[in-house]
Amino acid sequence: MSNIISLRQMAVGQQGKIAAVEALGEMGRRIRDMGLIPGTTVSVVGRAPLKDPVALRLSGVTVTLRNSEADHISIDIAG
Repeated sequence: MSNIISLRQMAVGQQGKIAAVEALGEMGRRIRDMGLIPGTTVSVVGRAPLKDPVALRLSGVTVTLRNSEADHISIDIAG
């Protein structure tokens, strides 16, 4: 059973697999260029004091995303 949430809803330390990237245009291109594509496993490694941006770990690298970008990424956090 899958449990799909927005990347913004993930807690620090939580891990999941990208289910979909719904951003279009330049934002969508930037997100995909960072390696955030469906099927990629990501984990939240930190958040700034005001919760924005969020730091993610994927494929051995750490990237940061604004919450406005994270809203366009769906994560499957099942088992």
